[in-house]
Amino acid sequence: MAAPPRPGRFTRFVRRASSEGRLVVQPRMGFGTVERMRAGLEAVGRVGAATVGTITVDSYTRVNDHASALLALEQGADLNGFPLVAHGAEVTRRMLAGIAGDDFPVQVRHGSALPGELFAGLVAAGADATEGGPVSYCLPYSRVPLAQAVAAWAECCEMLAGTSEPVHLESFGGCMLGQLCPPSLLIALSILEGLFFREHGLRDISVSYAQQTHPEQDREAMSALRTLASEWLADTDWHSVLYTYMGVYPRSRHGAYALLAESARLAARSGAERLIVKTAVEASRIPSITENVHALEFAASVAAQETADDPAGVPDSGIYEEAQAIITHTLTLGSDVGSALVRAFRLGHLDVPFCLHQDNANRCRARIDGRGRLTWADPAGVPVPRARDLAGNRERLTARGLLDMLSYNERRYDDSALKITN
Repeated sequence: MAAPPRPGRFTRFVRRASSEGRLVVQPRMGFGTVERMRAGLEAVGRVGAATVGTITVDSYTRVNDHASALLALEQGADLNGFPLVAHGAEVTRRMLAGIAGDDFPVQVRHGSALPGELFAGLVAAGADATEGGPVSYCLPYSRVPLAQAVAAWAECCEMLAGTSEPVHLESFGGCMLGQLCPPSLLIALSILEGLFFREHGLRDISVSYAQQTHPEQDREAMSALRTLASEWLADTDWHSVLYTYMGVYPRSRHGAYALLAESARLAARSGAERLIVKTAVEASRIPSITENVHALEFAASVAAQETADDPAGVPDSGIYEEAQAIITHTLTLGSDVGSALVRAFRLGHLDVPFCLHQDNANRCRARIDGRGRLTWADPAGVPVPRARDLAGNRERLTARGLLDMLSYNERRYDDSALKITN
């Protein structure tokens, strides 16, 4: 098996930090103006930890409405991210000059199902990395047909593969809808997107998982993700990324920081190389530069106090076997990964609970059990082991029950903060 080509600057930085025993921490940060975006990047670069910069684009750019983004800039409107295409590649390149480099690479984060113009812009601007995927940035965020998104992402991957300096691509597959998606499905989707990236020429990639509702289950899930990546993506230069909980966030400062601390401990113990950090104000507004910096410093300090798990001590409830079964079955459904993904969703063999996209069957269901674990209530057509045992056991889900599950971590961590306060 041929060795992957030399990785790009983003992956070289992550590898160097990992070899030094440091977790890379990264914000989810984006501002509309060049001046504020540059100030944010400079502040993150000064954090006393291993950090990479983030340029998160605005909601107009995500849907390719660049005319509205440009109009907002002209009118001085407050955008919720950086309109890279509207600003233009040369303006973005100048903004990055003197900031981005071997010791501080920068990733563009977006949320676009059809990211062709954005990818062309970030490549021309000299960005080091981006993220997403044909499933993970189509089903949750758009009404674009899945087959169209798959075709667009194939072209975008080939665009990145054709650059002289490798551009890193991170799968967002481990974060579908942020919550209420069983860990094995999140892992399978991230590995499948990694395989899709590889199929279209990329070897510099990462796979992801989003923290859920039970620390021990999350330890098992991260172990399964890393094992499966080593098996399926052995001929790529991959690393694993953990997201601090992406669902409804605690409203209290203490609760928010307690949840962030749990994710930092999980990242360090599981061997994740990178952590996407959330701040104490996620529940109410877009964080300031200072709030992002504080969250990065806090997460890095918590992670530095942890040591990696002994693999023998990681629990095993079957997450690896479930994810492996989903991946293996999906790949039998098409002559290539893209067509297999489209057919799997058409058949309901890939199915994201509570996702309303027209190409998602939305027949399977998940639940948070009495121990706080996120499990299958009914996998429907998803080919997980024990599917027959689970099928038909779906409990009647009320609107109140769904809201209770969605707010599970918010209530749990805010209640713990209230107890400490009292």
